[in-house]
Amino acid sequence: MKLVPVLLLLMVASAAYGTIFGNGVKFVQDLAGKLRRRNYKDFQRKLSPVIFVPGDGGSQMDAIINKVDTVHFFCQKSTDTYFNLWLNKELLVPFVIDCWIDNMRLVYNSTTRKTENAPGVTTRIPGFGSSEPVEWIDPSHASVGAYFVNIGNALVQNGYKRDVSIRGAPYDFRKGPSENKEWFIKVKHLVEETYTINDDQPITFIVHSMGAPMTLLFLQMQSQEWKDKHIKRVISLAGAWGGSAKAIKCYAVGDDLGAFALSGKVMRAEQITNPSLAWLMPNPMIWKPNEVMVRTLSRVYTMDQMEDFFKDINFNDGWEMRKDSLPYAMNFSAPGVEIYCLYGTG
Repeated sequence: MKLVPVLLLLMVASAAYGTIFGNGVKFVQDLAGKLRRRNYKDFQRKLSPVIFVPGDGGSQMDAIINKVDTVHFFCQKSTDTYFNLWLNKELLVPFVIDCWIDNMRLVYNSTTRKTENAPGVTTRIPGFGSSEPVEWIDPSHASVGAYFVNIGNALVQNGYKRDVSIRGAPYDFRKGPSENKEWFIKVKHLVEETYTINDDQPITFIVHSMGAPMTLLFLQMQSQEWKDKHIKRVISLAGAWGGSAKAIKCYAVGDDLGAFALSGKVMRAEQITNPSLAWLMPNPMIWKPNEVMVRTLSRVYTMDQMEDFFKDINFNDGWEMRKDSLPYAMNFSAPGVEIYCLYGTG
């Protein structure tokens, strides 16, 4: 499939304002009526299969719990089966959200340099290979959980087939690249499988936010010969290539996800336990050492003073996670494939 039609599809399908959740999009009704279907004779034969790579918060997550203690008497202690932990808007209401935070948070071990789920919590990322878990991060298909679905629908209108030429590569977005090594192996198998079942057509990655540096790391791990054979291009949507100043805000005051009913201060208790947040901090290869990152009434913190920042907010684990992530952030070698970066505002 030629590049221009792909980019036009992305612009049409993703042209929508955010919902009450920051990484949601407005679900476009009757997309078929808004797009003109192409009928070229050889069009379907030349489709480049698509793999969606989501960003932070862009994958569904399930959990099963068997806990000794809970933060409130009304929090459930155990379940017999896995239940939807993210995105589940029913768990994000006042008071109940404390139960959710305790189930969602990670615990960092500075000796092993790894994180674990909270005691009594087991999590899984469902549906690897399928586009469903990244098209809708809320499995109930509530509109607030619409994610890649508009792009998926647009591609279907132009000859693509879900789970054949439209695939998904969800992952545990809480963890950094050092704890997602199995994902990189699974993505390589997914690329090769998708390439084969689509008559040896090379893959187009469509990536968003943190999915961009995750995909870059994956491509850096592969030989040029393998990439030349299997990868057509990468299309990045608001890729967080050099990190994001918003990550520092999360550490300082939390992020309410753009939801009027949520408190950033409350959400912060879970957000700062995620090593991926440390990885998403501004990259020192791009930000200058003396560039001001944080300004308070009493002092400023530059890029070179982030260790002081973590000490002053009384979260030394954040600095340890930052050190774990820096080797990955500092590897900015070229991916070795065509890459197109799309950004937008409003």
